[in-house]
Amino acid sequence: MADSRRADARRNHTRILAVAEAEVATRGAAASLEQIARTAGVGSATVRRHFPTRRALLEAVSRRRIEALCARARDLAERGDSREALLEWLGEVVGYCVTAAGLATALSYDAAGADPAHGNACSAALEEAAEPLLERAARDGAVTEGVTVEDLITLSVGIALATEHHRDPAARADELFRLTVAGLSPERARRGSQGPLKA
Repeated sequence: MADSRRADARRNHTRILAVAEAEVATRGAAASLEQIARTAGVGSATVRRHFPTRRALLEAVSRRRIEALCARARDLAERGDSREALLEWLGEVVGYCVTAAGLATALSYDAAGADPAHGNACSAALEEAAEPLLERAARDGAVTEGVTVEDLITLSVGIALATEHHRDPAARADELFRLTVAGLSPERARRGSQGPLKA
């Protein structure tokens, strides 16, 4: 009987997650847990047993993208110019946040929306994976002292959320990302990638 219950729970989890992925792709972070339950053919309580908070649901839906960004950070950590490697990774984080519905919200450091027992698992995974990438850039003097991966994720999320209703979110987010990297100083903008990364 216990095995049967576990098998049912696994099937429910798989079905709920598949429905949630479709719902988040359509409605983003505003996806309705009740609608997910109805479409999956289960009760709201069942959805909440598997995903007790909206953040937990968004993290589950975003897991594959987070894993890809973590793998990319590890891949870039020892490759080429440290500053360019960090900027390449950050550009990909911004791009993912813009194009993957719900990801920016899953990565945001909103204490009210986080699971108090586990914090923000998505951001924690990215922080761990990207730390060597940032440390190498810092050793090379390419990053302002005191900048953290949390700062960079917050910046990326902010750009994505600020542009999500723009007529061309990806292009606008890229413009703002480049502006952020260049800074407001005309001299620094002319130097382009030569100056330190300011976050």
